Amino acid sequence: MNKMTVRDIETTGKRVLIRVDFNVPLDEKTGKITDDSRITAALPTLRYLIEQGARVIIISHLGRPRGKVVDEMRLAPVARRLSQILGVKVAVTRDSIGPEAEQAAAKLGNGDIILMENIRFHPEEEEGDVSFAQALARMGDIFVNDAFGTSHRAHASVSVIAGYLPSVAGLLLEKEINTLGSLLENPAHPFCALLGGAKVSDKVGMIENIMGKVDCLLVGGGMAATFLKAKSYEVGLSLVEADRLETARSLIAEAGQCGVKLLLPVDVVVASEISSGARAETISIESVPPDKMILDIGPQTVAHFSKELRGSRTVFWNGPLGIYEIPQFAEGTRAMAKLLASIEATTIIGGGSTGEIVNEMGLADKMTFTSTGGGASLNFLSGKKLPGVEALLDKGAKI
Repeated sequence: MNKMTVRDIETTGKRVLIRVDFNVPLDEKTGKITDDSRITAALPTLRYLIEQGARVIIISHLGRPRGKVVDEMRLAPVARRLSQILGVKVAVTRDSIGPEAEQAAAKLGNGDIILMENIRFHPEEEEGDVSFAQALARMGDIFVNDAFGTSHRAHASVSVIAGYLPSVAGLLLEKEINTLGSLLENPAHPFCALLGGAKVSDKVGMIENIMGKVDCLLVGGGMAATFLKAKSYEVGLSLVEADRLETARSLIAEAGQCGVKLLLPVDVVVASEISSGARAETISIESVPPDKMILDIGPQTVAHFSKELRGSRTVFWNGPLGIYEIPQFAEGTRAMAKLLASIEATTIIGGGSTGEIVNEMGLADKMTFTSTGGGASLNFLSGKKLPGVEALLDKGAKI
């Protein structure tokens, strides 16, 4: 990565504004964090800054409050969990800007740390408002972006703020860019991409960009129905992106021209509705009835996919292979996760719901790397520039 990092800049005694992605899932009933992996992922940068004697001011969002104060999306649970992990008290301010926030930041001593309240309580954040970014910048001397998961957004605290402070990457952001970049630059072959999720449209750019780099594409999840329909299979009531059928046909043709093996499901789990009470049935793709929908890959597909994955040296996985939230439609996804955790290959998980799945299954430590950014990882692998990365200082820049 050709960007400066926290290691390239003097931080001792400096007020360091660090943008992180602490958008962790919370239990609806208890409000407790159910997966703290996004917090632990930022620890190397936070600990480095504390050890260097920086005055650390953390900025994050949680959920989608859409510019309004939502008590259920306050960052108090995050502050408590971060305090437990770091072994120091991490206070959370009542707001992310304004006199009180500025006073709290000004009172910090070397090695102290504070968490600002949910940045998305302000509509100006997602609007990329310049005045809002300037208000944030007044609280710091240096800006560090360690929020890869939001780096594809041109938000005030992600990219706009970089115009007003010396801005560098955190250690997590650096690791994300270098690891995902290795897939585009020098993956070990055979290189296989396992793709699921609901929509083809979400992954078209990435598929086109990696087509000449992968040896095989394995397609499952809701997006498989569009590919199957494009090949004239009956898919019943399955979600199909009608406006992407020609795109799917083009990708199938391009894979053939590039010598890329593209595998679709050969059997699927179908039901008449998406519910835990629905009667599930495993059938061949030639036998999908018009009144049923495809909700998971079947055991024969799992076996075919597993054979390809076992022979791979690099695997990138993004997107569940079925409706993971409902146990009877989660078996394909769970089987793939277990398989990837057991093979001798570089296994990179593309963040988002896929990252949450491997964390929930306790398999994250069996994978080579789990990205913290679903949309950001797809954008990056599509070859798109990420505003939050582009705004940072290049290596060798004068500060």
